[in-house]
Amino acid sequence: MKFTLSWLKEHLETDASLEEIVERLTLIGLEVEEVTNRADRLKPFRIAKVLEAEQHPNADRLRVLKVDTGEGDPVQVVCGAPNARAGLVGVLGKPGDYVPGLDVTLSVGKIRDVESFGMMCSERELELSNEHDGIIDLPADAPVGMAYAEWAGLDEPVIEIGLTPNRPDCTGVYGIARDLAAAGLGKLKERSNEQVRGSFPCPVDVTLDFGDTKPMCKAFGLRLVKGVKNGPSPKWLQDRLTAIGLRPINALVDMTNYITFDQGRPLHVFDADKVHGNLVVRRGKQGEKIDGLNGKSYELDDTICVISDDNGVESLGGILGGEPSGCTEETVNVLIESALWDEDDIAATGRKLGVNTDARYRFERGVDPNYMMPGLEYATRMVMDLCGGEPSETVQAGSVPDTSNIIDFPYSEIRRLSGVDVLPAEANVTLKSLGFWISGAGDTVKVAAPSWRPDIEGKADLVEEVVRIIGLERVPFTPLPRTGTVGQKVLTTGQIRRNKARRALAARGFNEAVTWSFIAKDHAELFGGGSAALALANPISSEMSDMRPSLLPGLLLAAQRNADRGYGNVALFEVGQVFENDTPEGQKMVATGVRRGSAKLQGSGRHWSGVSQAVDVFDAKADAEAALAAIGAPVDKLMVSADAPATFHPGRSGCLKLGPKNVLAVFGEVHPRTLQLLDIEGPLVAFEIFLDALPEPKGKGGRSKGALNVSGLMPVQRDFAFLVGKDISAEALLKAARGAEKTLISDVTLFDIYEGQGVPEGQKSVAIDVTLQPRQKTLTDEEIDAVAKKIIANVEKATGGTLRG
Repeated sequence: MKFTLSWLKEHLETDASLEEIVERLTLIGLEVEEVTNRADRLKPFRIAKVLEAEQHPNADRLRVLKVDTGEGDPVQVVCGAPNARAGLVGVLGKPGDYVPGLDVTLSVGKIRDVESFGMMCSERELELSNEHDGIIDLPADAPVGMAYAEWAGLDEPVIEIGLTPNRPDCTGVYGIARDLAAAGLGKLKERSNEQVRGSFPCPVDVTLDFGDTKPMCKAFGLRLVKGVKNGPSPKWLQDRLTAIGLRPINALVDMTNYITFDQGRPLHVFDADKVHGNLVVRRGKQGEKIDGLNGKSYELDDTICVISDDNGVESLGGILGGEPSGCTEETVNVLIESALWDEDDIAATGRKLGVNTDARYRFERGVDPNYMMPGLEYATRMVMDLCGGEPSETVQAGSVPDTSNIIDFPYSEIRRLSGVDVLPAEANVTLKSLGFWISGAGDTVKVAAPSWRPDIEGKADLVEEVVRIIGLERVPFTPLPRTGTVGQKVLTTGQIRRNKARRALAARGFNEAVTWSFIAKDHAELFGGGSAALALANPISSEMSDMRPSLLPGLLLAAQRNADRGYGNVALFEVGQVFENDTPEGQKMVATGVRRGSAKLQGSGRHWSGVSQAVDVFDAKADAEAALAAIGAPVDKLMVSADAPATFHPGRSGCLKLGPKNVLAVFGEVHPRTLQLLDIEGPLVAFEIFLDALPEPKGKGGRSKGALNVSGLMPVQRDFAFLVGKDISAEALLKAARGAEKTLISDVTLFDIYEGQGVPEGQKSVAIDVTLQPRQKTLTDEEIDAVAKKIIANVEKATGGTLRG
């Protein structure tokens, strides 16, 4: 919401400075986002006088001007404006000045072989109005050389506040002035509610026709003003609209825009001669269309409220006027509309059609219902002041709803909810200054909220109003009491695991990414999703139609976007939610990472010591195991299987399981078919860690890491080579060896797999390194041999393998 300081003072008698007003606005909840000044962008432009105007030697429509800038010798300017003449006082832009209306920076140039050292500007080029038929023509006594913005009074601050949705009363400058007056920063000027007497019946009637369906319009007021003379609006009105970023059009349209921002009451004006028959407010029909005043065409249906006549649809109710009945400078008879629209329907229609207007912004938040007809009177007076004309009597369809809400308000609630001691008299003055009605005496009174405050529902709202106006600085600061004990754990197990996973992956060279929770339907289907239950009812776009079943699509596409911009060796991770179904249990927390190109742990790109290798499945497995170890998973007890999802390359992927069914992670090289369907270039490896699948830690977790379990005795290493069938996995052999003697065997690693000469057909040689770690005494040869025999026996039993001779 934007407004100028002088505009505010039209409704507020105050001597407060700009700084005081800005500070108080923020303190009462109308947070000031920015204070700007139009003079800043117009500061370089100076008043200049044309001394000579000669015909351009090479162009019939151009003139060569000698211009007095007030500084030194006159400058030469080539100008094509029809009103360029000797003696004209206008506005000059010099080389280096930025012209906002043209979005160009001036420079010295040649126009038809004649040099030009600047530009005489029109109002549209300086974004002062839409006038561009000629350059600015100032009074003859305008001081040459003076800054134009300063002379024209354009150096006025424009205040922009950020409104919360619950404050529709402050979508108009008058409502903002009311709040400031209540906060003690001045006196509110009462607005006139004088009625305009109509001199004849309104020839156009209006009907609300919604049948048995929910009414989309609560009430509708209408009046004809005949014999108006439309044209450009007065300069004061144009200046106010341009200051807040609106383009002046004509007096009738500018008037409705002004009242929208001044009173928070959107209106619409129809050219009465273009309206045929009476107006009917109804639901749209399938197949109907309307050409809006914004130059766009919209297809309608029965979820959209329209205003129609005998010709068809004339306007989108409460959102946008139609081009066929729009007012132009030829308009002589005008219908003024002031209506109350259903807030939910306005919001739904705006979203459906993608239309954002100032009227929609206010109607979907809720306008003052009791100001519907006074707003029509206000607009009638303004039309007659600007354009003349003779008004008709008003007609009204529907009825203004009763929004009164009587609240029993104990004054003790102020102290209970805010901690502030406020006397009943002070609370009464504050509420009355905001427009509240108070009845009764004693400790509890009855309070009625004004019609322009639909957000006031109960006692707590009244306390909030009192406290924000008297000053939040009066709320006492009360420190929390010290308990004297160590604080308990605040974060949940899930939060701790997510944080640890992030730290672990960042430490391994990954960059964290945040991708959309919505993906395209075909991408969702590729990763096991795409069900109807997870399709969005109102997607942002067709590429964001379904909730994601996996983080991989977003990360893979992000990696490709980096590659498209020259950063092919990237490692990205994300910790976020995925959706298996539309139940709370179907929402899972996952940590996912991808590596592309040569983005290995030790670094990426070319190096003097050799050619960088591409990422492979073992990089993904190492990343998954590191993250699992960081969140407390028993990595040494995990099983590795090759049954990864179909999105991974078979034979170059796997699963990490805690037991035969509980999958903690999947990893591997992304399947070429998956990359092709996503239009992504490889190689790419990835992993997914299912954080919710890890069981809760047993017992009470403490801050201590436990005793250091280190033996002072030297470990013993023994190598074994087994002949096993080709179909036997190395993991099965390693597991069998580990289980042979758990008290002594501290580690088992695979260091060789061989097939070929010396190995029987259909078999392979698997060599492992077993580390024995004694705890109490040094092992004898006999004890070591006994453990070796157990290892051989376990492997033979589990895999059918024999010790290779």
